[in-house]
Amino acid sequence: MWPAGGRHLWPSGGTSAAQSHPRGHLVYAASGVLAVHTERGTSIVPANRAAWTPAGFTHYHRAHGDTDMRIVFLTPSLARLVPDRPAVFLASGLAREVLLALTGPRNYDDAAPGYGRAARSRLLRVLVDELREAHEQPLHLPEPRDDRLRAIARMLYETPADNATLAELGRTIGASTRTLSRLFRDELGMTFYEWRTQLRVHHALVLLADGHDTIRTATACGWANPSSFIAAFSEIIGTTPGRYRTGRRTTAQASRPPGAQAEDDPTAGG
Repeated sequence: MWPAGGRHLWPSGGTSAAQSHPRGHLVYAASGVLAVHTERGTSIVPANRAAWTPAGFTHYHRAHGDTDMRIVFLTPSLARLVPDRPAVFLASGLAREVLLALTGPRNYDDAAPGYGRAARSRLLRVLVDELREAHEQPLHLPEPRDDRLRAIARMLYETPADNATLAELGRTIGASTRTLSRLFRDELGMTFYEWRTQLRVHHALVLLADGHDTIRTATACGWANPSSFIAAFSEIIGTTPGRYRTGRRTTAQASRPPGAQAEDDPTAGG
């Protein structure tokens, strides 16, 4: 890993070791989809999003689809300007270009002229300013701590298409609907149905990265029909599944080195 992060190419399913860093860092997927796991929960990083992990948080990354991962570390003075907890931000066009520039060949290719310290500082400040102006994205799925919620989470992680009600799940684990509803609000800051919808959208992003179409993805994630899936997906991601897949391919093509062939694009045809 380069001192300021860098570019890391991961095969689909590739997983890093659990680790923590003395500086917080941003990760961006120029292609593919990343999952960033911390003790606080899981962040999904699709195209045009950037995930922030503060200093000292134990975490690991997992690639869904062949993934071009970019990492940028922030100095403590810049890290103070962003949240002190894991978060996902919408990456504007400018933020994306800065992320690619800070992790491009000029940072690790001896034959290419590199950015000086002053230039890198300016680019990092622009990046942080762009993220501060962006809206946080509801793509961080908090991890339950209570044993009863953890049992429900395990069941739904394994079968996200399960449409059991909270009362039915409660009977399975021996807890009342009222107790579980209170725990979801107090511990996770959302209702059970909001949490399950986010979990399903996370799963949908992974399936779309693996090349599944909208209909198969909707069914696998528990939606009764494609239109309800499209509506829920669009509300959280900001675009339809079809447009998201097209945009993901476009992003991957834009980040391809000059002269590379289309067939080298791991998302081509997806």
